[in-house]
Amino acid sequence: MSAPPPLGILVVNWQDRENPQAGGAEEHLHQVFGRLACRGHRVTLLCSGWKGCARTAVIDGIEVHRTGGRYTFNLAAPLYFQRHLGDRVFDVAVEDLNKVPMLAPVWSGARGGVLLVHHLFGATAFREANPLLATATWLFERIIPAVYRGLPCVAVSQSTREDLGRRGLDPARIAVIRNGVELEGLGPAADRYTDPTVVYLGRLKRYKRVDLVLSAIARLREEGTRVRMIVAGKGDARPALEEAARRLGIGDSVHFAGFVPDEQKRELLSRSWVHALTSPKEGWGITSIEASACGTPTVASDSPGLRETVRHGETGLLVPHGDVDALAAALGRILHPATRDRMGRAARAMAERYSWDGVADAFEDLLHGVVATGARSGSESPGFPAGRRVLN
Repeated sequence: MSAPPPLGILVVNWQDRENPQAGGAEEHLHQVFGRLACRGHRVTLLCSGWKGCARTAVIDGIEVHRTGGRYTFNLAAPLYFQRHLGDRVFDVAVEDLNKVPMLAPVWSGARGGVLLVHHLFGATAFREANPLLATATWLFERIIPAVYRGLPCVAVSQSTREDLGRRGLDPARIAVIRNGVELEGLGPAADRYTDPTVVYLGRLKRYKRVDLVLSAIARLREEGTRVRMIVAGKGDARPALEEAARRLGIGDSVHFAGFVPDEQKRELLSRSWVHALTSPKEGWGITSIEASACGTPTVASDSPGLRETVRHGETGLLVPHGDVDALAAALGRILHPATRDRMGRAARAMAERYSWDGVADAFEDLLHGVVATGARSGSESPGFPAGRRVLN
């Protein structure tokens, strides 16, 4: 039986990997669609730009087109497409949803379309953005069921699938393809840091609630536990977090490392004693899987997405979101070397189940099926094509 022909794939995402604001969604995009490009599929990414960026580039085999900015991309993208890409024929358009529905599968004219959803903000938006922007985000998410009726969806976690179902999308048309982890280069370190160390690695945004970890560190210090913390990442919440550390009296125990390159990230995740992630909501919690790949257990909020990447009592601990006492107790428990090592071994074993190659396989199968049925927004064909692979 001959292999299916290569696909012409249009991906519409707010940003690409080189964008200074890039995060987990961009890592997912390039890990998956970069692999598909290497397999011979023609992948074109339409995304926003930033001051001084090149308007076109080739990254991971993906042809990248940048237009507009962070807050104008939704308006600029359709116009740019018509002017510069409108004469191309795409087999499938994949829209990576980020706050504002863009209806790319419709205006791209692709034979098939897929909506990719990491997570929805919901009321969480009001914890991060100003009231006007948060209200707009909340309202845009409310219209998702109407504007994407009939479009096949991919959710990166079961919690995101359930969230989409509660909002009115047909669960039969929502596949779960969980995120992967780049296992090569990630693994347990030969030795841990001498001092008990908690690490947070990610964007410094208010909704990430890194302040909860700082409060827990202060609580442990008050109880006489020797512990330090490394906060790696950049974002507009950093000044407030630095002030919080000073106010809590732990400024000498918390190091703000800023943005770290991949090699340093691997060192931090593998040599730290425990990884902390206390968001009220995540699509998947990719850094907890990366920490697991490094043999480091995670303490996380018992919130959507995170409870799928942390097996409570096995690869880490889940605590009620916002409960500083419970968070401090959980961190203190894993800082015990025997517990840390036992959970770290289980965490590495779990991470080995998730590979980006497997995620790319699942997307490739699904996209071929979508193209075969011509599934686009407004289509009435139920479910997904038979035989698709879904990574659970």
